Amino acid sequence: MKKEKTMVKRKIGKTVSLILGSGGARGLAHIGVIRWLEENEFQIKSIAGSSIGALIGGIYAAGKLYEYEQWMRCITKVDMVNLLDLSWGKSGLVRGDKLINTLIGLVGEQLIEDLPISYTAIATDVNNRKEIWIKSGSLFNAIRASISIPLFFTPFKCKGIDLIDGGVLNPVPIAPTFGDETDMTIAVNLGGPAEIPEKLSTMTSASSLPSSPFHERINRFINHLKESVTSSSSRDWGAYDIAIQAFEAMQNTIARQKIAAYPPDILIEIARNACRTLEFDRASEMIELGYKKAKECIPQAASQRSKAES
Repeated sequence: MKKEKTMVKRKIGKTVSLILGSGGARGLAHIGVIRWLEENEFQIKSIAGSSIGALIGGIYAAGKLYEYEQWMRCITKVDMVNLLDLSWGKSGLVRGDKLINTLIGLVGEQLIEDLPISYTAIATDVNNRKEIWIKSGSLFNAIRASISIPLFFTPFKCKGIDLIDGGVLNPVPIAPTFGDETDMTIAVNLGGPAEIPEKLSTMTSASSLPSSPFHERINRFINHLKESVTSSSSRDWGAYDIAIQAFEAMQNTIARQKIAAYPPDILIEIARNACRTLEFDRASEMIELGYKKAKECIPQAASQRSKAES
């Protein structure tokens, strides 16, 4: 009897090392990417993030991304101003204590080594001009260091070292995932090619969300932390806006170099003009954009990998 040959198609695994890039409010797209991955039964085993990527990734690793998303969908420009504890100091415009304390009120104190997911936040040692990988200690100290946009946030001092935004040297931190034993690396770059703006039918707009006890609790916490910001109206914000734009241009260039040197298995790119750095009141729009891009990019790339490896 002739023996029949059978073809066994190898199944591509779904464990993921997720790299979340820097880029201000566009980073809310990270939430949409994570939502799509979870809905499609991908298992995120490792996260490396710079700046907003470190923030979103850390909150997800702590199991509080849903609560953070609901709060961000409701946030307004007034809320954002209330979170800015202005310093007008030489080293930065905002101290960042209010923001971090609000996040601690939302998530609770966490140690990185206690998180169920491997987590690395990227910061920059500005004096020694090198990137720092933070893999242990206080989660929110790591986040505060990683989000310290030059001139906007004051540097975060850790063990006598001034740390600033991780995006200064590594806006798409792929290297920390090299030792991961996962099936694929997925990187989200927030400095992708500019696109013609597309009207997104947002999943949920801030105005349509009912007021929840959770949101009211967080807003009460913000109100408790309020300080006078009336002096800000007499300041010229133009210089800070130009500085942030220059910082983003630098990040985009470095990101392209990092991705070319260490290409991930799957790359999701969010257009650099999708929104401006501080437009956090556009949360619903950015979350939907991240979900849409993940839906477009991941199945196609995974299918190509499957064909190549079969």
